[in-house]
Amino acid sequence: MHDHHHDHHHHHHHDALEPAADAGNARRVTIALVLTASFMVAEVVGGIVSGSLALLADAGHMLTDAASLALALVAFRLARRPADAARSYGWHRTQVLAAFVNALSLLVIVGWITVEAVLRLLEPQPVLGGTMLAVAVGGLVVNIAAFAVLHGGDRTNVNLRGAALHVLGDLLGSVAAVAAAVVILWTGWTPIDPILSLAVALLILRTTLPLLKRTGHILLEGSPEGLDVGRLGDHIARTVDGVEEVHHVHAWMLTPERNLVTLHARVRPGSDDGLVLRRIHEELRSRFGVGHATVQIERDEPCPAPGCPPGRVAAAATTSPHSCTH
Repeated sequence: MHDHHHDHHHHHHHDALEPAADAGNARRVTIALVLTASFMVAEVVGGIVSGSLALLADAGHMLTDAASLALALVAFRLARRPADAARSYGWHRTQVLAAFVNALSLLVIVGWITVEAVLRLLEPQPVLGGTMLAVAVGGLVVNIAAFAVLHGGDRTNVNLRGAALHVLGDLLGSVAAVAAAVVILWTGWTPIDPILSLAVALLILRTTLPLLKRTGHILLEGSPEGLDVGRLGDHIARTVDGVEEVHHVHAWMLTPERNLVTLHARVRPGSDDGLVLRRIHEELRSRFGVGHATVQIERDEPCPAPGCPPGRVAAAATTSPHSCTH
């Protein structure tokens, strides 16, 4: 049998604070979405009129920004839905999935900018520096505002971080466009436009790969960051009185804020199973920050079945009377 044991205070703490935090994050994403979408059209027109790749790249990036912010917003809405029979853990993972998709879309943008920049370097195009500068400055102001709104939210939320990285990449694109426009107006040297576009692509790549790696790790049920599964088992066996051995330890993340653990603990004969369970959960919560754990208590006893081979034992599991689930 299994025990889904939570500390009640900790459980209510998550339910009370996290929806409020997600609601605040959702508001920030909505503001950034309105800012980004409203200026995107102006940047597309400006890019076409001026002939600037940096502006068009930035406009393309703003288009995916708007899509990614809309995706992040949908994920926040879905994450508020309660758990049901088909999704016993609820919809929290939608935020991680949205961040993963956003990171992948950024890689596509980097590829497009790189190809276009190389083509522009091989065959330079005329650029209207004045128009380019005016639109680029406007884009920079909008992106700074959007990034400031997102950056002030929950730093640990991967969905918000994915949206913020999109806007940061866009902000860098605007900086590059402003710099390129100034150089073109000052010197008339148009290759600066694709060169700075390539520099922005590399910066976007540098910020995107860690997010892609992190969200991929979560979706693959990887162990929580900073949690050593082997050390966790050894610690429980060493510090909890009555525990002889801990095995079958599994740890993963529902989201970066929600760690889950399952383990089997073999206890000494005569131990109080309920007391051992409580102590295991206390250690998991206080030492490792795990608020949701499934623990199976096992005790080696002589096998009662007739004709049992010598040395054969049967595991007896006990469930804690304190159980609650999401």
